[in-house]
Amino acid sequence: MPIVRVTMIEGYAEEVRQRLALRLTDAVRGTIAAPADGVTVAIEEVRPSNYMRGGRSRTPGVAVPDPVDVVRGFLAAMEARDLPRAQSCLADGFEMVFPGGQRFSALAEMVAWAGTRYRRVSKTIAGFDTGFSDGRAVVHCHGTLSGEWLDGSRFESVRFIDRFEVENGRLVSQSVWNDLGERKREGCDSTDV
Repeated sequence: MPIVRVTMIEGYAEEVRQRLALRLTDAVRGTIAAPADGVTVAIEEVRPSNYMRGGRSRTPGVAVPDPVDVVRGFLAAMEARDLPRAQSCLADGFEMVFPGGQRFSALAEMVAWAGTRYRRVSKTIAGFDTGFSDGRAVVHCHGTLSGEWLDGSRFESVRFIDRFEVENGRLVSQSVWNDLGERKREGCDSTDV
């Protein structure tokens, strides 16, 4: 069974080391047929004074936040309509794409557009899936939507999937898929679900 050995400069928090070990385990299992309990990850730490690269001692780099935590914070801020807090989660050049090809680069534009469709919406998150490619994390969030149409009638149990790209702890993009348009066309309310 595979053994992965990592040497790091001392100073990273336990949560960061644990997250790294879990991701390395997932990377091994995604590459070769190995059961989780057959993959060993050993993280060894060296004091900064015992580490040198390019003729200079080094200190640990900054750990990036867990991309799922970045997505959770953004979604919570958006649901609360705390646009300044939501904006703090975004990278320069952030873009959102909603069903029907609606594209937004400003949160206020998206909120105004959404205001023509419903009074309010909230998400019940069933789970997150995270992958990594070219220095970016890709986080898929899925679950159901509930809320209130413009006429005051309610909707619930509407499926959704959001795909986020996260780089350096900031959201680069969001793509949204949901059945809200289908539900609206059908004229369903929560009793029809």
